[in-house]
Amino acid sequence: MCVTGSKKQTKPIKTDAHTRPRMHLFHPTREQVRIFFIESWRKYQAKEVLSTLETITAGIVLEHPEYQPLLTSQNVLSKEFPPEDGQTNPFLHMSLHLAIEEQLSIDQPPGIRLAFEKLRKQFGRHGAMHEVLECLGETMYKALRDNTSPDGQSYLNSIRRHAGMPPIAD
Repeated sequence: MCVTGSKKQTKPIKTDAHTRPRMHLFHPTREQVRIFFIESWRKYQAKEVLSTLETITAGIVLEHPEYQPLLTSQNVLSKEFPPEDGQTNPFLHMSLHLAIEEQLSIDQPPGIRLAFEKLRKQFGRHGAMHEVLECLGETMYKALRDNTSPDGQSYLNSIRRHAGMPPIAD
């Protein structure tokens, strides 16, 4: 929005490499999420200065070379990845990685860091991320299916089970 005098005017949103729509912090659109990944990767490749979140995102893309060509391809903003066709949505996959990185950085739910470390010793860092990602995906699926909030305790206990640790009682 642009304010001119006392009247508000809406300017069109551009999505080229130098101007992109503002992302709402808690409810970004599908296009905004995709642009964030595309721009983070573009900036990394161009050796531009990255924010902390962009640096983490570039690291996730580096761990997934199979997604790198996608981030520079045409029509990626509108591309569909139907699970019925056996496709994994790379943006969803990388977004879950990003969510887990954030959870680990603040140890939320409490105890996730400890369980992750145990998984890391078994599977390596990227393998451990995928173990946790499976638990997060299952937790989010159940919450969407049941129209409830995600159950943090069940999520943590699922991770602990994957790590060979006993569940924490409610």
